[in-house]
Amino acid sequence: MKTLRVLTGITTSGTPHLGNYVGAIRPTVRASRLAHVDSFYFLADYHALIKVGEPARVQRSTLEIAATWLACGLDPDKVTFYRQSDIPEIPELTWLLTCVTGKGLLNRAHAYKASVDKNTAAGAEPDDGVTAGLFMYPVLMAADILMFNAHKVPVGRDQVQHIEMARDMASSFNHLYGEHFTLPEAEIEAHVATLPGLDGRKMSKSYDNTIPLFVPREQLRKLIMGILTDSRVPGEPKDTEGSALFQLFQAFASETETAELAKAFADGIAWREAKERLFERLDQEIAPMRVVYDELMRDPARIERTLKAGAEKARAIATPFTARLRHAVGLRALDSVQGDNPTAKVGKASAPSFKQYRESDGQFRFKLLDARGHLLLQSAGFSSPREAAQAIGRLQKEGVDALPALGHLLEEQADAQAVASALSHFTGQAGP
Repeated sequence: MKTLRVLTGITTSGTPHLGNYVGAIRPTVRASRLAHVDSFYFLADYHALIKVGEPARVQRSTLEIAATWLACGLDPDKVTFYRQSDIPEIPELTWLLTCVTGKGLLNRAHAYKASVDKNTAAGAEPDDGVTAGLFMYPVLMAADILMFNAHKVPVGRDQVQHIEMARDMASSFNHLYGEHFTLPEAEIEAHVATLPGLDGRKMSKSYDNTIPLFVPREQLRKLIMGILTDSRVPGEPKDTEGSALFQLFQAFASETETAELAKAFADGIAWREAKERLFERLDQEIAPMRVVYDELMRDPARIERTLKAGAEKARAIATPFTARLRHAVGLRALDSVQGDNPTAKVGKASAPSFKQYRESDGQFRFKLLDARGHLLLQSAGFSSPREAAQAIGRLQKEGVDALPALGHLLEEQADAQAVASALSHFTGQAGP
């Protein structure tokens, strides 16, 4: 079977909790054991610097997340497991991609737009408090992915846009310098559960409602006993629908165990007894891993050696690939000039092109790229692919003459002269 390269990263900005385990860690560890998958797992500590200004917290989180992955069964001999900051080729690739990425593309990143919208609503300057790190986050993420030419990147729906942007950057680079990057695809695990926290809302550090994965046994019991429930008394039937307690149990239990608890809910089980059942079921799965985790946390040097070994494996790929990319863009030894034709064009000729795609919000959009892959036009969302295709067809037929009528359907336009020149390719009219 053909090898599939899959890449996953976790930002080192906090302590892993039950939601992280069920939604990301457990399924990725299982996937790492598939024979046909070449897995890359990394600790995204560069990304952590964008939102965490506490050095000790980044260091501690890196240790905790590495220990968690290993305790949960990740085998560093069978995967490539590394710390992002141990791969100097990644920030170098970030710069190479920056030089072929249009600012307009980054302007549309969800995180950046959310910050701008928040500032605008508050009457502040649009970019108030926005760092270049936040703005450039999609480029660094693209470098993480493209450095190892990952085929699939498991992400939540809120991250699909970043994979699409990585594809755009890869296409721009390939247009200009030849085919170097695989275009990655987002892999959305639709069945992965989103766990509720102590207060019933989504388990998140932002809500301060998490249950840390490897807290001591008695602390785990205490946290579970604090889960919010309603006022129904023992003997009174209880609903499984919307019950945070039941959802947590279901994420860890077998179908038979889940059915048994559902019957107990219908029979009026006391909330305290239900919480005891949840605690025992969670601890049954977590306790063996907790022992390994505690051993690892007492031996940080062991984790450090594991990450350094993983970095060597990763750099065995990244170093020669970066040398190839450096040569492609012209960062070459001067004594090689004599054998080259300095006036020869690098890369391959191309032409303007339209690209139609579907966003994570279900809307259909299109973009017009110039011959180098740079963005010229970006549409707003259409409810159907047919509507988007009709707008593209009109632009291809009428060129710039269609822009006044379609202006309200476009989110962004580059320099008018560049747009007109590109559209002339489709209409056959002479450009400006």
